[in-house]
Amino acid sequence: MSSTGTRPGVADHEAVWRIAWPMIVSNLSVPLLGLVDAAILGHLPDPRYLGAVAVATSLFGFLYWGFGFLRMGTTGLVAQRSGTAAPSAAERLGRDGALRLLAAQSVLLALAIAALVVVAAPWLFPLGLSLMGAPPEIATEAERYFVIRLGSAPAVLVTYALTGLLVGLQDTRAVLVVMVATNVVNIVLDVLFVPVLGLRTEGVATATLIAEWLGCGVALLAARRRLATHPAPLDLRALGRLERYRELLAVNGHLFVRTLALLAALAFFTAQGARQGAAVLAANALLVNLLMTTSYGLDGFAHAAEALTGRHYGARDGAAFARTLRSALLFCVLTACGFTMLFAFAGDVLLGLLTDLAEVRALAGAYLPWLALLPLIAVWCFLFDGVAIGLTATREMRDSMLISALLVYLPLWWLTRPLGNTGLWLALVAFFAARGLTLGLWLAAGQRRGRFFPTDQSPLFFGRG
Repeated sequence: MSSTGTRPGVADHEAVWRIAWPMIVSNLSVPLLGLVDAAILGHLPDPRYLGAVAVATSLFGFLYWGFGFLRMGTTGLVAQRSGTAAPSAAERLGRDGALRLLAAQSVLLALAIAALVVVAAPWLFPLGLSLMGAPPEIATEAERYFVIRLGSAPAVLVTYALTGLLVGLQDTRAVLVVMVATNVVNIVLDVLFVPVLGLRTEGVATATLIAEWLGCGVALLAARRRLATHPAPLDLRALGRLERYRELLAVNGHLFVRTLALLAALAFFTAQGARQGAAVLAANALLVNLLMTTSYGLDGFAHAAEALTGRHYGARDGAAFARTLRSALLFCVLTACGFTMLFAFAGDVLLGLLTDLAEVRALAGAYLPWLALLPLIAVWCFLFDGVAIGLTATREMRDSMLISALLVYLPLWWLTRPLGNTGLWLALVAFFAARGLTLGLWLAAGQRRGRFFPTDQSPLFFGRG
């Protein structure tokens, strides 16, 4: 038993839950904002406003998600630094200084990428519109939204980096405050600018611009408060040396390739559904949106795995690492089973809430078994992604994604084309399964070689502790 009288297993469960629940609630605030935007714009007399914002936000989502490595890479490195043993005052000062340097480097990298995004935007946006096939009246309104919201690119990317810092330091409640503040202000300003002041697309864009900068400010305050518990001077000379960014750039580079491959795989799924007709496209979109709700729960526990396994890795505590992994696995599997039961027994009800179109609802219902199966298949790649981020095993994440996409997903889709949409769903399920299998095998093999912990310590998956 621990010094507090709590059994180690219970303490591990409490630690995972303490980090996970704020992230789950944070995730849930995101679709709420989308629903409010849709409700406000959907009551305007012309549907082009709703279509334009939908197109533009999709492009921003694709663009910003591609730089999600700013969050993931920072989380893993911060978690490891924070777990590093520092028995003496001098060692603690060095560890805290390394944390501050890493936070500053991540913010500077985010600002540099934001500058590139702003410079490249005049070429990126027309390309995105052409790929989405937006009609002229939609494209004009979407461009108006895009130009305004582009001004928040630095705020969004810096917030990614600061969120990574906070998660790595296990302060997910601060992340919850950032997300809730951002989305609540966005909703309030949406109501003020559109129904009250009579603005249209530009009103929604301005509301998001202001909210994202406010969220960045809240994140900066939260990061400052959290780093105050790690008092150490910032090494400004090291901050200006490119060679000191080598580790951060290597970790983030692998994650960037991995994220682009994931985005391409999901875009390919949407495109192939569209080739089969509007009804199939709509049915697949409904099912994928329901699938995305699974990530709200699984992502929360994956974030907990990132922070805790990274800290244990930094402390070279293999026993604690194994206990945390088992605890996160338990929560993930229970969550996946819950979603599977929800989709299996209430999927038709959910589809009825999402659409009144009989053909689309019937098509989506025919593929509900695939949706019900996916949480049990996808749970492993969510969990192992979190563990790999904690270990900064980002090369393995990249290779797992590329192998799963190029050697499993695309070939299986090609072979099952005669099956139509059934073959497409089969390929998607196999893609998620391959990601979990390959990454799990690589992580286990890395431990057997002693890459993560000495081989005489607890094994990666089922060690004692």
